[in-house]
Amino acid sequence: MPRPPPDEIRYPSYYTPAVRRSLARADPTMGALMKRVGAFKLQVRPLHSPFGALAESIVYQQLHGKAAATIFGRVCERVGSGKKFTPEALLAVPETSLREAGLSANKLAALLDLARKTHEGTVPTLAKVRRMDDAELIEHFTQVRGIGQWTVEMLLMFQLERPDVLPVDDFGVRKGFMKAYGLPEMPKPKALLAYGERWRPWRSVASWYLWRASELPAEG
Repeated sequence: MPRPPPDEIRYPSYYTPAVRRSLARADPTMGALMKRVGAFKLQVRPLHSPFGALAESIVYQQLHGKAAATIFGRVCERVGSGKKFTPEALLAVPETSLREAGLSANKLAALLDLARKTHEGTVPTLAKVRRMDDAELIEHFTQVRGIGQWTVEMLLMFQLERPDVLPVDDFGVRKGFMKAYGLPEMPKPKALLAYGERWRPWRSVASWYLWRASELPAEG
């Protein structure tokens, strides 16, 4: 699906001053980081179609945004935009035409697998997605070729507005933790997951602040 206009982007509704105080009490170091970074500004945009969102994620993998947007736009020209971008419509387009849009062989195979698994019900409908918990969604979505846990975690955070996601394999999150907590090296995912238990049920907030920490200059 084409990316939404700016007026559809907003901040999560779950964040309140009480959430900030809760995290600061549970972890004073996180509290200090939040104070240094400032206001929580994780931007979310609505999820209109699980199929469309995952298709877009597949196309964008390992590409710069402008190049990925161009390729995805060409795919949409062939398949259809908005509500017309459906699994059935994608499967009806000749594979040669989709390759001509700029898709690699691996990405084409992933999109076709996504379309089939959506048609079969492995990828849930939007109504079902909204009723499923994070672990269930990760289990279902990662059955699609080319969709790993990190991709689903980004969808959970930035489109489904889930408040308790900690992407422990994310380079920026691990680097931010190293910098914020004064470590000599980045933590292993398992160690970060264990430490992050104290941030429940607001680990998405903590993750966003760790991303910001990875960008901060070293304190003198």
